[in-house]
Amino acid sequence: MLYVLALLIGVIAGLRAMTAPAAVAWGAYLGWLPVAGTWASFMSHWAAVGIFTILAIVELVTDQLPSTPSRKVPQQFGARVIMGAFTGAVIGATGGATIGGLIAGAIGAVIGTLGGAEVRGRLAAAFGKDPPAAFIEDAVAIIGGLLIVAAVA
Repeated sequence: MLYVLALLIGVIAGLRAMTAPAAVAWGAYLGWLPVAGTWASFMSHWAAVGIFTILAIVELVTDQLPSTPSRKVPQQFGARVIMGAFTGAVIGATGGATIGGLIAGAIGAVIGTLGGAEVRGRLAAAFGKDPPAAFIEDAVAIIGGLLIVAAVA
């Protein structure tokens, strides 16, 4: 089950790169993710929660800008895979499976990046404009991320 959750948090990173670590930090801070005594214990510190939350909010705002590049350009894609791997590793660390979580999170990020782009494109076409599709994707990323970290507990 831990690997499935690591894969799913990677999918969230593929949708919104900074929402995944924000959700993981909040989960650790609230005690949903038992990271105490692991290399990932820093994620439960209020500073990690603050930094990742601010970065997630900035990403949610900048995603709405027309100048924001596609998530499939190398820099964006790479950032999503790195964040998916990182957050998957944190989830994996709760059960002593850091490397497995890292791999599952990276795979999930690829799925989330490519699948999210496809679904968002189809939603935008159905709505006739992008903002409603973007807001739906935001909601899925935020709610999904919190549900995933809550499921680890």
